[in-house]
Amino acid sequence: MNNKELAHLIYPSHPHTPEEYEAMYPARDLPEGAMVTRLGPSPTGFIHLGNLYGAFVDERLAHQSGGKFFLRIEDTDDKRFVENAVETIISSLAFFDINFDEGVTENGDVGEYGDYTQSHRGEIYRTFAGKLLEEGLAYPCFLSEEEISEVREQQEAAKLTPGIYAGWSKYRDWDKDKSVEEEICARIKAGDPFVIRLKSKGVPNVSAEETSRHIVKDAIRGELSVPDNFQDTVIIKQTGIPTYHFAHVVDDHLMRTTHVVRGEEWLPSLPIHVELFEDLGWELPIYCHTAQLMKIGEDGNKRKLSKRKDPELSLDYYRSQGYHPAAVREYLLTILNSNYEEWRAADPEAPIDDFKFTTEKMSSSGALFDLNKLNDVSKSTLLHIEASELAAWLRKWSEDYAPEFEYVFKDMDKLAAMLDMGRHDARPRADLVYARQIMDFISYFFDESFTIEDEYPQEAAADAAAILKAYLDTYDHSDDNGQWFEKIRTLSTDLGYAAKPKDFKKHPEEYKGHVGHVSAVIRIALMGRSNSPDLWTIQQIMGEDVVRDRIKREIEKLSN
Repeated sequence: MNNKELAHLIYPSHPHTPEEYEAMYPARDLPEGAMVTRLGPSPTGFIHLGNLYGAFVDERLAHQSGGKFFLRIEDTDDKRFVENAVETIISSLAFFDINFDEGVTENGDVGEYGDYTQSHRGEIYRTFAGKLLEEGLAYPCFLSEEEISEVREQQEAAKLTPGIYAGWSKYRDWDKDKSVEEEICARIKAGDPFVIRLKSKGVPNVSAEETSRHIVKDAIRGELSVPDNFQDTVIIKQTGIPTYHFAHVVDDHLMRTTHVVRGEEWLPSLPIHVELFEDLGWELPIYCHTAQLMKIGEDGNKRKLSKRKDPELSLDYYRSQGYHPAAVREYLLTILNSNYEEWRAADPEAPIDDFKFTTEKMSSSGALFDLNKLNDVSKSTLLHIEASELAAWLRKWSEDYAPEFEYVFKDMDKLAAMLDMGRHDARPRADLVYARQIMDFISYFFDESFTIEDEYPQEAAADAAAILKAYLDTYDHSDDNGQWFEKIRTLSTDLGYAAKPKDFKKHPEEYKGHVGHVSAVIRIALMGRSNSPDLWTIQQIMGEDVVRDRIKREIEKLSN
């Protein structure tokens, strides 16, 4: 039996030859320099910040160069598959305005290089696995888990690198041993389980100086010196499903991916992927190994973001909290490109797409994620979104994630006015961070969510009812800001309070307090808080009826 006969025994027929698949997936007709990138998440039910981080790199590279960006679902790890996880992936990425040109969508595949779900591409993988078998570059291996464990124990005892490679699987050189050849034939025909392993060309257990190396271009890390692979890596599992190593190589070639963005945890696997591309006769894509997302731990040291410890690793956190996609994109660029903040400071009004993103400005030593800084970036970003647009976005967020806030959206014009408070001042107020925080920030406008949170100032607490009664007696909703505040000064002096804080500071013995203490009583009665945007503006948005009703209710409460 030769290699071709072995391949035919394992895979008796294929609907297409390798050459036909090459023709079915031709080189893309794109401008020179255009990049083709992909995001390949696994449907495990947990889509995290790292996925978004990588997706943003993919999207920037492709769209800035006039290329293509596609979504591929990499579901070859059937043990980790979670129902509805694909829908979660699609909706999560859509929430953050990650826009694909091709790939899996909620309405089926879009694009000419699909199927874009790996579990649907089995025949393609079998065809190219068959090609490697025919050329003697792969072999079937029947080693059981128990046998592999025994091999590992022997290797550890001999202080050898663990794994299956030359000398450790009798099936590797089956064509040199007639009894092994006969065993393989019989076991394949009997339906015994086996994997297909790559027949590696590297030499195991030699010094670094003796190992042959390849120079691989990494767009973030520069040239990498990659040693020969010597592990006989599994490329097809017992189930017939390919491993990530094999599937991504076949798919990235046929889908004509030019740049592969992935985390640095894949660097140790690079020798395997280099060998697979070489064995299949294909050009290696440019890899972009991103730094791991880190945070400052409680001990003050950097550590990896943890699924168990850090809720902010999950994209569900940002969706449920309601971070605006524009804010997240702004923040991601601050940690992706070291020159972004300088550019943004020089061009505060420029569209984000005007920034030239480059892999050369990406860190290779750990990207530091800081939720507090995201919040600061978000405050600044939301200042540049029109209040009416922000109100519409909040309504959509509430419909999807927080329907309990339905009452907030009964009057969209009034909501826009609430969101716009103080944003056009000489020193604009940056009060808005994310949706749930915004709902809390404007909650005092609505009877459904209004509560008294702060206490009246000690200097005016005893006179609170009298202050509010005097305020209600003189209140005229048509007063401008100056007229309104002058009335507060007058009622303050009438009740024994200084018209100016500095007067009270100079002669505290002559006054109960000052006009600020009186204003605080009115503010707390209307808003429940001692700090807020301009009170006159708030009352104009609330409307006269709400102002009068709220003051009356507070007077009644204080009188009982």
